[in-house]
Amino acid sequence: MTQHLTLSLVLFSLPSSNIRGKVGVSSVMHPTALLLLLTAYVAHGSLLQFARMIKCTQPGVNPFVYNNYGCWCGLGGTGNPRDELDGCCEVHDHCYQASRHLPDCRTVIDYPYINLYRFSCANGQVSCSASSHVCQVSVCECDRVATNCFAKSTYNPKNKNLDPKVHCLS
Repeated sequence: MTQHLTLSLVLFSLPSSNIRGKVGVSSVMHPTALLLLLTAYVAHGSLLQFARMIKCTQPGVNPFVYNNYGCWCGLGGTGNPRDELDGCCEVHDHCYQASRHLPDCRTVIDYPYINLYRFSCANGQVSCSASSHVCQVSVCECDRVATNCFAKSTYNPKNKNLDPKVHCLS
């Protein structure tokens, strides 16, 4: 959230043209800036859903320990997975790619990363809502499979914050 907030403050705190006789911060947002802010907010929402799923399958685990893990967990992904857990993230990335190509899921923006969906958690098990749109169900299933995979895999702290140029070669 801090990164998104920082981005929005930078975008919206630049001096504006003369508004009501004063040079200052505009109270009217440019449409592109508004779109960026909304996208950042919704992406944060999707991240929180994924985090809640991880907490469902692994109570007491900080879901953000998986960010920047291995070669595939976090933004982007390249090379051979470092271990089974990193492989979960590779499968997750490929699942999102497949979701992007569903006929009903093509949009201007990167849909899987901002798509909000409905799910439930009971006894450590995640269920995606079948009443959701096909894109929502697809993305939810990607996240559900990943969280189950994380729960079955071993976390190796040595694979956290690796330099991909050194450790993630094919």
